[in-house]
Amino acid sequence: MKPTAGRSQTGMFTASEVEARTGVPATTLRQWERRYGFPHPARNASGYRLYSPGDVAAIQYMQSQLQSGVPASRAAELTVQAMAGSGPAPTPQDRAAPEPDRAAPEQGRSGAQWSALLTQALIDSDTDRAAAVLSEAHTQIPVEVVMTDVISPTMIEIGARWERGEITVAHEHQATAFLRSRISGLMDVAGVQAGFGPLVVAACAPQEQHELGLMMLTLALRRRGVRVAYLGANVPLGDLAVYARQREARAVLLALNGPWALESTLEHLRDLDGLNVPLFVGGALLNSQPHLARTLRGEYAGPDAPSAAQQIAARLLGGAPPPHPPGGSE
Repeated sequence: MKPTAGRSQTGMFTASEVEARTGVPATTLRQWERRYGFPHPARNASGYRLYSPGDVAAIQYMQSQLQSGVPASRAAELTVQAMAGSGPAPTPQDRAAPEPDRAAPEQGRSGAQWSALLTQALIDSDTDRAAAVLSEAHTQIPVEVVMTDVISPTMIEIGARWERGEITVAHEHQATAFLRSRISGLMDVAGVQAGFGPLVVAACAPQEQHELGLMMLTLALRRRGVRVAYLGANVPLGDLAVYARQREARAVLLALNGPWALESTLEHLRDLDGLNVPLFVGGALLNSQPHLARTLRGEYAGPDAPSAAQQIAARLLGGAPPPHPPGGSE
């Protein structure tokens, strides 16, 4: 019988439950198993992997090392060493427990409540507390819900408070740097998945410096088996086109969050002529004016990372042609 999505009667966890608890995709777990020798899942009668609580602790420990910027090979060494110690590897919550009166675990919090806690921690410049809030949120809600219901609203609120003059640009930059490091760690955990799946080249449009939304979409795509080459902020379209051709990309993903990026993008849009692959465009500017996608000779990706990732993955894995390829006629 196929295992259920919940914990088995023997106290083991299925791959889907491990992914829900840790945010690490099942494909990445298999890669770690092959490359580094852990985790050590058992098999049920049907051959499905089952993970012990010790395996989950090791996975969380590996994830915390990656999120701290430790290279994957070194993070694996540290995890194996921890597993060989007197007990299971400590979880991120064991190593950085939240203060009971400030971010104590509470079952049933909404995304808005988690976001409020995270926002306040970042405004207070308490990154340890912010990390504890996110770690606890990850244990209770799926990683993509954390992105859409916790991190995204926090980004918006931090920006709004800066615009109202309630916090300084230093506060805003520190909050952005913290969130960027956390999303980057999750991107590393998800992996690029080299060797299979279509490749998407993702970049922020010329003059566009705000990249957190595109990073979250990159993470969501990788979790769906789509390889993504993430190029970051403010990428000239000519260089983007050269890179996409060299990598034989199957699609290009472009993020625009404000009008500052639109003029430069339109001015150089011809640099994408001849790519003959789908151009997906997204970001705050497109969310407010979806019709701009047609002006950019592209396709509106979607209002948030999970829905955009689902649409892009369905298009690429299904092999449907783009409606308006760069350089084509409308």
